[in-house]
Amino acid sequence: MKLGRATRFTLVAMLAGVVSLVAMAAGRVPQPALEVDKTTTCVAPPAEMRRTHMDLLKHRRDRTVHAGVRGGKTSLETCIDCHAAKTGAVTGRPDAFCEACHAYAGVRLDCFECHQSQRGAKLSGAQGPSR
Repeated sequence: MKLGRATRFTLVAMLAGVVSLVAMAAGRVPQPALEVDKTTTCVAPPAEMRRTHMDLLKHRRDRTVHAGVRGGKTSLETCIDCHAAKTGAVTGRPDAFCEACHAYAGVRLDCFECHQSQRGAKLSGAQGPSR
């Protein structure tokens, strides 16, 4: 049985559509279930933090590096203290706060190449990788 060109194209397109739908339905990743310290409040509502936390962290980084401003409500250490409440660290486990969201969103997490990701952790001496 010989099929015409238009018929073959239609069948291939239909098959591709079915395969795409099956792949999308099967490939959905559940949103991470995250727990935070509920005894404190964050610097911004969760919806805003999801969209802008990276900008807040960059701004804070610049203030720390250029002006020497450390500590306070918007420091990375303060963020880690709340967001590592369940696991003790914000990275290193699939259910850790930062790692879970970044894996879900498919975004590279590079803050902790230089910074500690554990609650209450302090670095002694030089911080970060040598360059």
